[in-house]
Amino acid sequence: MRNTIKKHDDFLVGPDDFNARCAMFFVRARPARFGDDARYGLIVTKKTFKLAVDRNRAKRMLRDWIRFNENQMCNDLDYVFIARRPLLFSGRTDGRTAMKKALHYIKRTYEKSRKKK
Repeated sequence: MRNTIKKHDDFLVGPDDFNARCAMFFVRARPARFGDDARYGLIVTKKTFKLAVDRNRAKRMLRDWIRFNENQMCNDLDYVFIARRPLLFSGRTDGRTAMKKALHYIKRTYEKSRKKK
């Protein structure tokens, strides 16, 4: 399992970030700060999820989906997942499928950008 992002500065949006979105979450990826030590972070806000129970459930679901699709993640990218409200009403398989598609899209766009350079 990957390490987690803990510092506020690592969550900030950069101009070269790769983005993917679906109804349940956004994903942002950027080149890893520490080379091969790629990390991930979760953003589950109180504004979106009023109750702590809902925030905790959203984080559990995101972690499960990440664990299931870890092989789709590039080893030299840090990922930030931003939860959206429909995440609470989705099933396990729907989320895993959506996560797989989003990570695959980021992987494709990242590889295309590396070829251009």
